[in-house]
Amino acid sequence: MFDNIKQQIMKRKNVKMNTLMIAINAIVFILVEITGSSLDTVHMIKWGAAYSPLMEVGHEYYRLFTCMFLHFGISHLINNMIVLAFLGDTLERAVGSVKYLIIYVVGGLGASYISFYTEIVSNKNTVSAGASGAVFAVIGAMLYILLVNKGRIEDLTTGRLILMIVLTLYLGITSTGVDNMAHLGGLFCGFLLGVLLYKKRRNGGY
Repeated sequence: MFDNIKQQIMKRKNVKMNTLMIAINAIVFILVEITGSSLDTVHMIKWGAAYSPLMEVGHEYYRLFTCMFLHFGISHLINNMIVLAFLGDTLERAVGSVKYLIIYVVGGLGASYISFYTEIVSNKNTVSAGASGAVFAVIGAMLYILLVNKGRIEDLTTGRLILMIVLTLYLGITSTGVDNMAHLGGLFCGFLLGVLLYKKRRNGGY
């Protein structure tokens, strides 16, 4: 039992960046709730949620980044963080902390931009926020790494990940208030970043 506990502690030491990302999301959510409500769109805009008119006309492009750490309600936060805790840990152990951070931030920014561009083209103005774009970037990178490693890393398999991707995208398409383009954009950007950043070890390890 003590060996298992020790192993879990050692695993957490190897995923400091993912732990930090989860902590930042949680802290930002608490601050938003203290100063108002995360369900108030006006308040969320003040905190940096994505809103295409302010980005297109006001050039407030920082929102592409800040929206990644904001969530509409506690369930929105918890759902994203549960996925991130599982897949983000695995990804960070596979690529290292620096590359993990690049995938999370750059992939998340790519997802935000694709969502923003889609809104401009379709002439839609919605307030959007959430770490799901970055989370899908993690998923995309993890998908590439699984494919390179013959479909399995630790307890994660390609089949399980693809099933999760399909179910999540389906729920997003059939639900209201979900930024599906951020999900697809994050998935694409994450996969591309995985191709660029991940190098399989010659000794057969990941």
